[in-house]
Amino acid sequence: MTDTLAPATTAAYTDRHGETLQLPDAAADARVRSDDRGHVFHSWSAQAKIDPLPIAAGEGSTFWDYQGNAYLDFSSQLVNLNLGHQHPDLVAAIQQQAGRLATIQPIMANDVRGELARRIAEVAPGDLDKVFFTNGGADANEYAVRMARAVTGRRKVLSMYRSYHGGTATAISLTGDPRRWANEPSDGSVAHFFGPYAYRSAFHSTTEAEETQRALEHLENLIVLEGASTVAAIIIETIVGTNGVLVPPAGYLPGVRALCDKYGIVYIADEVMVGFGRIGEWFAVNHFGVTPDLITFAKGVNSGYVPLGGVVISERIAAHFDDVAFAGGLTYSGHPLACAAGVATFEVFERDAILEHVRDLGSRVVEPALQAMAERHPSVGEVRGVGLFWAIELVRDPETREPLVPFNAAGADAAPMAEFAAACKAAGLWPFTHFNRVHVAPPLVITEDELVRGLAIIDQALDVADGYVA
Repeated sequence: MTDTLAPATTAAYTDRHGETLQLPDAAADARVRSDDRGHVFHSWSAQAKIDPLPIAAGEGSTFWDYQGNAYLDFSSQLVNLNLGHQHPDLVAAIQQQAGRLATIQPIMANDVRGELARRIAEVAPGDLDKVFFTNGGADANEYAVRMARAVTGRRKVLSMYRSYHGGTATAISLTGDPRRWANEPSDGSVAHFFGPYAYRSAFHSTTEAEETQRALEHLENLIVLEGASTVAAIIIETIVGTNGVLVPPAGYLPGVRALCDKYGIVYIADEVMVGFGRIGEWFAVNHFGVTPDLITFAKGVNSGYVPLGGVVISERIAAHFDDVAFAGGLTYSGHPLACAAGVATFEVFERDAILEHVRDLGSRVVEPALQAMAERHPSVGEVRGVGLFWAIELVRDPETREPLVPFNAAGADAAPMAEFAAACKAAGLWPFTHFNRVHVAPPLVITEDELVRGLAIIDQALDVADGYVA
């Protein structure tokens, strides 16, 4: 056990409104580093090989370290800080709720819990009118699968190889990326399939129409070969997130819906990352004109100010549990502090026209800027995305499309991406990189000037990647 943090002197820094604020100095930085390295066990990391940067403050689209260095947050932390750091409305909502009723068990009715559920149902597609609250995205996917299995009486779930659905037992089994490997075996009733990815088509497609047709044929073949009568659900990230910002081509998601209807399978849309405004829609499925049976969410519902997730449930699924008890629950389901921040999120979105802001910046600022980068930089193989959710795929050879770094690269193999990220950070931007990609996912409240500045930093840092092009 360590002693109490001693008072520290302060250094001034200036926020985006030009106001002078104070933060602890290097002595506090050293103490934070010492406590972290001595006692905090970090996720997805070899503990001796990391050196987490201590963060002192955040505001809007920017955060500061203890030295006063400012970073534009182009990852929205973990693509969850949709309304940015320290949004005053969300902070006030939590403070007010804590002063009135800090917590209450899930079996009781609560005003902010009920209001948030109603507001979510009002913006969800079709007849998805009930909400089961969880603590985050992983357990939302766990419970969505549990619902599908209970309703269908089947066990198997199909998910994409390029996907991430969470770190808990079933969720990590659903996950299609390398984070699953070390956690196997887990849920043995999961089978994976290839989703559409036109730039690196597994189906040798030459057009988006071919990619849609062949990806759907592949999925139906898997359903048949796995035994359609054994498949409870298909779970799909509406837009694949960490594994590439893969926007499904026209007709793909409606085709998945049709296959689910044909074989009596529950369609689960994982919107943990893309829900609540990320692409300029309340739910990304609205962009594609499709209605799933279940939608899972978290992250942007309240920008992660207090942990919250959930499952939006269709009338058919919910009706199954009218007279049959649902076998599941969480102590903190629908926590009042989290829900209060969620209600405030809706109010901010509506008052400040957040969805319109995202659509405007995405089409008018981000897309043309990234297309221009693709023309200037030979290391840019493809740019893709929508709203404020984009990926720049980096390559060593634009003709062969060889990735800038190998799949799941680490250590020396990952050096080119590490150098690119370091160049961004040195210029004052905190990037989101994964494998051979950089993702553009800033807070939805980012100003146009901030966005242009951040994109210019990425543009300059791409010179580093260009140095590796054959």
